[in-house]
Amino acid sequence: MIRAYLYLSAFIPLTLIFSGSAIISTFIDTSGRLYLWHARAWAKLALALNMVKVSVSGAERLPNGPVIFMSNHQSNFDILAILSAMPRQCYWIAKKELFEIPVFGSSMRRGGYIPLDRGDGRKALQSLAEAASTIHKGKSVIMFPEGTRTQDGNLLPFKRGGFVLARKADVPVVPVTINGSGKINPAGLIRLYSGKIEIILHPPISFPSELRRVEAETWMMESVRDQIESGLVH
Repeated sequence: MIRAYLYLSAFIPLTLIFSGSAIISTFIDTSGRLYLWHARAWAKLALALNMVKVSVSGAERLPNGPVIFMSNHQSNFDILAILSAMPRQCYWIAKKELFEIPVFGSSMRRGGYIPLDRGDGRKALQSLAEAASTIHKGKSVIMFPEGTRTQDGNLLPFKRGGFVLARKADVPVVPVTINGSGKINPAGLIRLYSGKIEIILHPPISFPSELRRVEAETWMMESVRDQIESGLVH
């Protein structure tokens, strides 16, 4: 517990500094590359503070063009791991509560990340439309289809919204399996441990043209879930 509080005493100021600097960077560089540098530097430093190493496999499977990354979600360190090591610039679709955090939330908005209001169906559809527009501009997005962190490492039921987005955007989905983050930051506990996080990028999955809309979304949901689960280490 003491270690966790000591970590937060360094992590919070670090986040504020990088968030403010990242906001400024968006006025200098509109391409997003400078913002991405800030995000990756912040994530790498935050991981180093807790002596966490990250490995990525499967990058050679990524297709050309925009994709939707869908990952399992074990702890807050998932975000740091993905930001530090993902071999492609991507934009987060994240719960709207994160965008309400002072400075940090403003930074996310300036960085082009997309808030998702899970409690309001109409606003959620607007978020998906915004995400589809981002993808049509040639940008990749990333999201957690479970919608929240798992408590025991097993996959939670998937939300359908991401698969509606994939169908509308007509781009492949790349399933992502994250292992190890749940041990570093156990759910429901104020505990931190050092360790290694493994990110596995699975082969991209495209919608079958021969299926109807709802059937295609269901098929995609099951296929992505199977791929993510196949890489989980329990």
